[in-house]
This record gives sequence, structure tokens and C-alpha cells, in this order.
Amino acid sequence: MIESHILKIADELNLSKEQVLATARLFDEGATVPFIARYRKEATGQLDEVEITAIRDRLADLKALEDRRTSIIKSLEERKLMTDDLRAKIDGAESVASLEDVYQPYRPKRRTRAMIAKEKGLTELANFIFENQGKPIDDEAAKFIVESEEEDKAVPDIEAALKGARDILAEQFSDDTDARLEIRQLFEKEAILKSQVMFEKEEEGSKYKDYFDFSEPLAQIPSHRLLAIRRGASEGFLYFRIQVDEELATGMMKKRFLSGNGPAAEQINLAIEDSFKRLLGPSMETDARLSSKKRADEQAIKVFMDNLRELLLASPLGQMRVMAIDPGFRTGCKVVCLDAQGALVHNTVIYPGMGERKDEEARNVVLALCHQFEIQAIAIGNGTASRETEDFIRKCGLPSSISIVMVNESGASIYSASEVAREEFPDQDITVRGAVSIGRRLMDPLAELVKLDPKSIGVGQYQHDIDEFKLKGSLDDVVVSCVNAVGVEVNTASKELLKYVSGLNTRLAESIVTTRTQNGPFRSRKELLKVAGMGPKSFEQSAGFMRIRGGAHPLDGSAVHPERYELVEQMASDANCSIEELLASDSRRKQLKLEKYVSDDVGLPTLQDIMAELAKPGRDPREKFEVFSFAEGINEIEDLSEGLRLPGIVTNVAAFGAFVDVGVHQDGLVHVSELSDEFVKDPSEVVKVQQRVQVTVLEVDVPRKRISLSMKTQRENGKPHHNAGRGGNKGGSSGKQQRDNRQRQNNRHDRGQHSRGNKPSKSFGNSLGDLF
Repeated sequence: MIESHILKIADELNLSKEQVLATARLFDEGATVPFIARYRKEATGQLDEVEITAIRDRLADLKALEDRRTSIIKSLEERKLMTDDLRAKIDGAESVASLEDVYQPYRPKRRTRAMIAKEKGLTELANFIFENQGKPIDDEAAKFIVESEEEDKAVPDIEAALKGARDILAEQFSDDTDARLEIRQLFEKEAILKSQVMFEKEEEGSKYKDYFDFSEPLAQIPSHRLLAIRRGASEGFLYFRIQVDEELATGMMKKRFLSGNGPAAEQINLAIEDSFKRLLGPSMETDARLSSKKRADEQAIKVFMDNLRELLLASPLGQMRVMAIDPGFRTGCKVVCLDAQGALVHNTVIYPGMGERKDEEARNVVLALCHQFEIQAIAIGNGTASRETEDFIRKCGLPSSISIVMVNESGASIYSASEVAREEFPDQDITVRGAVSIGRRLMDPLAELVKLDPKSIGVGQYQHDIDEFKLKGSLDDVVVSCVNAVGVEVNTASKELLKYVSGLNTRLAESIVTTRTQNGPFRSRKELLKVAGMGPKSFEQSAGFMRIRGGAHPLDGSAVHPERYELVEQMASDANCSIEELLASDSRRKQLKLEKYVSDDVGLPTLQDIMAELAKPGRDPREKFEVFSFAEGINEIEDLSEGLRLPGIVTNVAAFGAFVDVGVHQDGLVHVSELSDEFVKDPSEVVKVQQRVQVTVLEVDVPRKRISLSMKTQRENGKPHHNAGRGGNKGGSSGKQQRDNRQRQNNRHDRGQHSRGNKPSKSFGNSLGDLF
């Protein structure tokens, strides 16, 4: 472990050296982020998951830097190029970019113009020109004229000699470490991204029309705009450049390399201009493309992570008997009944909307199944025919105790055709599997959604354009965090859920399920040690996150780690009661003085966690489930009208706004400028996925299936809204002038430095949404 890395990370993250060092050591010992955050608070000074993850990622970055440094040193030593000065520069490089700049002059290259000139013996002339910038050069250049029939050796005249010398100088200037750093910083601060439509691609690439003649400072361009432009370029509709003012850039190089005012200086001037235009400029543009893409990826991944977390931690209905319906028109509605554990007990098909006789048959089937299986809730997929199916179910005369809930079915079709679904339901077709997934999503979104690739859930932004490896790693982090925050019922959890438990993997998850199947339910956490492959370290990392309700030990169903059972037993003894009584009695717990139990490895943070868990053992951190209903009579996009105010649910949050389902099979967009009466910079600070909101319809474009919505409490155009459904936003209204100013500010924020200067319409964000 390199001490300088610990100090660097501590400084970057504003943490103490001790916190970073302790966390790094825990990682070296095989600890996971959830375990460290939950059960090693004293060691890290109560770092949270975000801080621990940041330490982990920076350690990985710095290791990659060291690996590259080692590789470069090895290459230089093998080629006998290493010097003390060069090693000092390599050792002093603090980033991959600066390290590569130091290595640039020594990097093996394909044959360049400078190499050819050096082969012709023009290095000495190049040196003369650089060192004698105030002197005449023709006589000196004439000494290097070589007449030869071989083109690679010929230097026919003075101009050819000078050109070769300039080629050598241009490469030297481009390879200069300090010059590269200076121009790199210029690109970071001053570069402008410009995009244009490809020739005769205006009509075919019309969805990218906002970028047909576009420019914006690279440092300011939001992630979604950069990724949209890059996608347009990859599809052949756009081309874009990242450039700085050439005169400014070459001026900086001239200050560095130009020191005279004679004929030789003019050659230096020409070499500098050639160096930037042919070598250094394109090199820095390539780096700017890569670095800006990396930043855009990071921003988009953060949006995806935030949305996924909200979706995975959505309120569960819990263990209730559910009827799930996957709606359809001509093919009918697939109906399944699930028991309280989510097991399939019945499936059939009904055909509502196909005539009175079919409606009556379907109604009788629904009523009979609800009675036979004592159904407590009905889950309806929100795809095709969902609102029509919901209306039909509500008119069936069901008991008021049965909740009817619309469920987001995004990705259900992918699950139904997956190997996981085939393994779970080998004798059922994909329609049954899809309906089961819809029902289970209502019961426990987390347990069901972990079976899907997070990218297929539909809460990301440009996920197909993002670095796939980084996206997967980040989304896996979110899934792991959510699974371990909630905890897992080890006797009912699927292997897909178990594999995300801290310390486990696919192989161990399969072993747990196999052992459970062969030997029956686990009776205690200790029995997990009998699972094939479960060693002491895996058990340490995972045990606290796995629950065994009614286990042999009273704490097996809680988040108290087995390593602290003895401590709790001592607490119960001090309170003159059993652990069961300690769990049940608040007064007995209040008798305990936590300071008494502080030791070298257990401090007050852990003791306070234990007491909170004793008060509510195995508590679910997710919010209580509440039934949500769309506005009655609003089933299709044609039912919407300007000014209509109605309830909706947020399905996706992007950098430019939020998408809201209002029950018409097409999500509407609340542009960032319409999210609040106040200025909004980051939509995720105002709305979250699965949040229930009240929106006002601003504009409906039926042919293009675009809906523009607002969450402002009062529209600036002064038009009154009319309500549909229940609810309303909280908050008051401001003066018209204040609203106008904020609106202009919001529009400027999204538009950035748009070259055309035109104010984007409210459908601007919708067009971006089409690019997902």
C-alpha cells in the first residue's frame, strides 16, 4: 500500500489519513462496501457507502496509474533510454495524462516525417535553427543538400533542407511535456464543441436537428447533449469538432519556443504553426474527445444509478395474495394468481373488450379466482390495453378491500424470455412468466428486478452510449447496496437475489439454494457455514445481511451480526431478562448504559445500531406501500388537453427533466424549467423515480406522441388549469416578473451557448428523450 496514495485520497475526499488507511486495509482483507459501512464504523470513523466506494475507486485508479508507470519504466529501460532526469519526471507524474505527456517523446511511433528528416541527417540543421533564431540560415541549410536518386536520402535544395528541419522541430514542439500540458489546459478551459449535419442527411437525421448547426463550450456542455451529438455522429447524421482558437494556441507555443526575430525565427514560426495544426492540435482534440466522453459517462451513470436506486427501493406490497394481469387486446389478458410467497398457483386468459358475452365471462372468472384464492391485490401491467383493463377490473364489482394497482412492466418481456425465467417456470410460456413478474414486482420490486440486467429496466439516459464496463460496475454497486440495505430472507430468496449479498457470488448463492432444497429451510445462521464454499470470510461478510425468521437464535432474523450475539446476550443478562424479552421491552433496553459495553473494537456507533435493531429487528427500510391511481377517464393521449391537471408517477429522471406516466401509454416530459416555481439546476434534487406528482398538460402532439407537462403550481401564461383526479402540488406562487426571470434563466441553463441563439421549445427535451 503506497502511503502517498493514502495521503492523496485523503486530501481529495477531505478525509483523514487514518480513515482512508483503515478502509484500504479492510479492502485488502476482502471486506465489501456494505459490510464496512454497516459493521466497521469504528474502524473507518463512520464513513458511509458513498465515501467508502469513492476510496475503493480511487485506489483502483491509482493502482492503474502505477501499473502504467511501471510499464513505461520497463519500456524505457529495455530500450536504454532511461535517465535520472526522465525517471524523476515519470515518478512525479500524478495523472495518466501527465505521465503519457512525459512519455510522448519516447513512445515508439510509426515512421513520421520527422523520422524521415532525421534519416536524411537534418537533425543538426534543426538544432542550428532553434539555437540561432536571429541569424540567417540559407548558407547553413546549403551544407545539407544531398543529391541522390533515392528519394529517402535526397535533399535536392535549401527549401527541402529547411522543410525537413521544420518537420523535426514540429515533432519536438508537439512532444514537449510542458507545451502539451499548457495546450491541454487551454482545451480544458476554452475548447468549443461544434457540430454540423452531414451532407444531405437533414431529413433522415431530423431527430438531431437541434445539433445541425450547434456550438457550446466543452466545459459547459451537459452530459445528455454531448452524448446525443456523439450518437448522431456514430449514426452518420452529424460530424463534430472540438477546437480552440488556433491563433491563441500557437501564440502560447511561440512564447515558449520563439526567441529571435531573424530568418531562423521565421522557420521556428512556421514549425510551430505546423506542429499545432498537424500534430499537437489533433492530439489534444482526441484527448478532449476521450476526457469529455468520460465526464459525460460519469454524469449519465450517476443519473442511472440514482434512478435505479429509487426503483429498487420502491415500496413493496409485501407478502399478500396477488392476481397479476398482463393486458392485451386481441390476444386477451393473461391472468395469474400468486400465493403470499409469490408462487404461481393458477393461470388463465380472459378476453374483456371483445363483446358483452366475453366481458361477462371475464368478469365471472375474475370474481371466481379472487374468491377461490382469497386475492388481496390485483397488479395490472402498464403496457398495451392497461387502462382499458383497469377500467374493466374496477367495474367487476370486487370487494373494496382488494387494491388495484398499475405496475410498471418495463423489462418484464426480457425476463420472461430469460434463462432465469425458463429455469423458474420450465412448463409455462412467456406470457405466464411475464404476468408472474408483474405480480411479484408489486409484492417486492427489489427481489424481482434483480433478475434483470439493470440496463433493461428503462431508467437510464443514453445507456447504450456509455462505457459498458463502468456502467455495469456502477449499477452492480447500486443493486448490492439496495439488497444489503433491505436484507434477504435466506429461506425464500432466489439465487439471483442472494448473489448480491455482501460476501456472496453466483456460485455461493447457488450452493445456498441447493442446500436449502436438499435439507429444508435453514434453522440458524450458523447452519450457513455448512454450505459448500462458505468459508469464514464469506460468512463474516454475508451473515449480517441474511435473515432467518424464527431461527434458533432470537437475533437470526435481525441485522445484528453473529459476531455481536455474545455482546447482546451480556446486555440481556445485565437487564435480568432473556434476549426475547430484551427485544420486546423498550423499558428493559432503556436500562442499559451503552458506555459500559464500549471496547477496543466496539464503539458507540455500533452499539447504537444494535439498540436500534433490537427495537425493530429485521425492519424494512423501504417506505410503506400506498395505492396510486391514475385519473379516471384519461386513458389515451387523445384524452389529454392543454391545461388539464392530473396525477402521474415519475418513470425516469434525466439531466434535462423528468418523464412522467399519466396513464396514457406514453410518458410525458416535464422539462427542467417546468419542474418547480423555483430555479432547478439538477432535476434529481426535485423529483425521484416512482414519485407521485401532480402535473399540468402544456402541449400534446398526438401524431408524434409527445406530451409536454409542468409541475409548476401556476403557469406563467396565466391560463387556469382544470383538474382531473385527486391531489395537488404544495407551495405558493410568485410574482409574474420573478417567474419570467426564472423561466429565462432555466432556458439559458438548458440551452447553454447554442450557436443559433434560438429559444428551445418545450418539446426540445422530448426530442432528446427520443434518443434514449
